[in-house]
Amino acid sequence: MKAIVFTEYGSPDRLQIKEVAKPTPKDDEVLVKVHASSINSWDWEFQSGTSFINRLLFGLFKPKPEKRILGADIAGTVEEVGKNVTRFQPGDEVFGDLWDSWGGFAEYARAPERSLELKPVNSTFEEAAAVPQAGVLALQGLRKTGQIQPGQKVLINGAGGGVGTFAVQLAKLNGTEVTGIDKAHKLEVVRSVGADQVIDYTKEDFTQNGQRYDLILDVQGVRSMFDYQRALSPHGTYAMVGGAMPRIFQAYFFGLWSSITEGQKFRLVMEGPNKGLADLKALIEAGKVIPVVDRVYKLSEAPEAFRYFIEGHHKGKVVIAVGS
Repeated sequence: MKAIVFTEYGSPDRLQIKEVAKPTPKDDEVLVKVHASSINSWDWEFQSGTSFINRLLFGLFKPKPEKRILGADIAGTVEEVGKNVTRFQPGDEVFGDLWDSWGGFAEYARAPERSLELKPVNSTFEEAAAVPQAGVLALQGLRKTGQIQPGQKVLINGAGGGVGTFAVQLAKLNGTEVTGIDKAHKLEVVRSVGADQVIDYTKEDFTQNGQRYDLILDVQGVRSMFDYQRALSPHGTYAMVGGAMPRIFQAYFFGLWSSITEGQKFRLVMEGPNKGLADLKALIEAGKVIPVVDRVYKLSEAPEAFRYFIEGHHKGKVVIAVGS
């Protein structure tokens, strides 16, 4: 089968399309014929080797042989099932996040049964592949606050990307007032998915304008915790999605201190993959949430897709169409 493979850390030019062995599912796994996958920040961090934690997990000097095919988000058709699989059968259309095994940028991928759900019936494979990681992170981030109340003010920093476009829609479903922060060229998309206000962060500093928010969902992770504290309401919650390890430790220890001294909460969104994916599927089928896909690339165009992604131009998700 064809797959996008990398044997060295570095730029997207290190990605190559190669013929590799078709995987064989274990007893609790399914073999999926992949129709589409999508790029996430973790794909780029892994491929570039910029994260020391990823290098410890996947290969210190070069990626381990079993970790040389990127791609966590997939959508496709079940080709084969292991003997212990009960939820799926050949021919089922599925989607999910293979964060613990990877391998989505290939014609076939093996996946644990627990990592998949049936694909939304009203989504294309490209749309479904845009959902699992970004949608679940957005859902988990909003759930970190407990019960969101109608009328609360929510700020989403990085609202024009994959996680952000889902977060805006999910926050609006709860009757909140949503402000979206991003680059100027992404703001129209942010408005289109429901944001009440948008801010171009190159022209206005949301931490200095006097506004306070009940929830800040931070997809960017580049500002000081003291800046976010200033923009939070007295009992507000800050939730950080992903981020580099120094930022994660900073948010964790700052949260311990702030919860005692200020009454504000600082949370990390690290609940694990696919938690809430079935809920997202139901919302998509009901027409309440729509995946935002910016561009679709062919499998052979993966290096170009990565370059577009890391330059930060994308609005919503960048998807790789693998096959039909």
